Amino acid sequence: MDESVNIVVIGLGYVGLPLAVALARKFSTTGYDIDAKRIAELKEGRDRTREVDESELRATSLALTDRPADCAGADLYIVTVPTPVTQSHQPDLTAVLAATRTIAGLIDPAKRPTIVYESTVYPGVTEDLCGPEIERISGLKRGRDFRLGYSPERINPGDREHTVDRITKVIAGEDEEVVEQLARIYGAVTEGGVFRAASIKAAEAAKAIENAQRDINIAFVNEVTQIFSKIGVSVWHVLAAARTKWNFLGFEPGLVGGHCISVDPYYLSHLAQQLGHDPQVILAGRQTNDGMGAWIADTLHDRRRKAGTALVLGLTFKENVPDLRNSRCFDLVQRLQWLGHDVSVADPLADPQEIEGEHGLRVIEPDGIRYDLVVGAVAHQQYREIGDDRLTAMVAEGGTLADLKGMWRDRALDPAIDRWTL
Repeated sequence: MDESVNIVVIGLGYVGLPLAVALARKFSTTGYDIDAKRIAELKEGRDRTREVDESELRATSLALTDRPADCAGADLYIVTVPTPVTQSHQPDLTAVLAATRTIAGLIDPAKRPTIVYESTVYPGVTEDLCGPEIERISGLKRGRDFRLGYSPERINPGDREHTVDRITKVIAGEDEEVVEQLARIYGAVTEGGVFRAASIKAAEAAKAIENAQRDINIAFVNEVTQIFSKIGVSVWHVLAAARTKWNFLGFEPGLVGGHCISVDPYYLSHLAQQLGHDPQVILAGRQTNDGMGAWIADTLHDRRRKAGTALVLGLTFKENVPDLRNSRCFDLVQRLQWLGHDVSVADPLADPQEIEGEHGLRVIEPDGIRYDLVVGAVAHQQYREIGDDRLTAMVAEGGTLADLKGMWRDRALDPAIDRWTL
């Protein structure tokens, strides 16, 4: 371990924790979070995001704290806090600015530390908002007393292949010395190497368009899914044929939620509007993707012809993660309820207390109960591997099995079951 470099990672969610653990293998690293409960859980070896294994947490040399004073005088501060949007779809930089102000009180100008932002923002936030805010709070001068950098996070929750120690890290700094410092530090913890972006703004922009591009492409597939459903054609059959073309992009339909794909387009559009540009493409997919849950509910209701009992399997924003934030599955549930269905929900990974406390839904174990409508909403591994007998036993006589992710489309189930998929 290189103890000559003292690093502080601010924000220990699904992005910050894996990064901090990776850095702690090579450098003296402290992980800071304002959530005292989160720090206590991590010290006990429990990561509620399931991004870091208990054994790895217990073995790490990472120091954990919820006290800002423990983070004073570091050489490098890395900000990995959330950047959501408000209810009116405007960028919410509350957490980023709060972290920035915390750092402003911790800087030792004799060390001339580097402050690196990993949080997703629109181009200009690091240099035009965060830098001046540090100067305002601390009375210090950027360039002389501290410097800025940016390295966009690329954590894909639940993905055990593209982990922080394997991916290419984009890095940018306000001068060449910062860039080389980040190349040495990030390069030491990832076998994917680093890419030196042309500027901080270029690195910020790269992150924003990565997810906006996915949003638009998924929206296209969701829209054609709706079109093909009117002629009784499953989009999965269409995609299987289209993928035989060498340059076809293999995006799939579904409920688009989470912290990035459903959020980042609004950061880009905010920048565009600030610059007097009316964005025509960036938000083109948002209405389609945000309305997908209601469309599915309406389609299934019309298929059933009347309300009945319904079971929704899976509530998290994507498969094999416990995270419920920004999940569009709740749009589906709420629309089915509005249409008169008596809806039960299940999820093997999500926190039942969080589901009940924030959404008023009680998680059940569906064994032994039969429903008029069973919806496979999230392709958790447990649901992919569910046995034919158990799956069949969930569906009442004359009932419908709806498979949103196509995970059971090759199953030879009882032909009496009405089956539907996107």
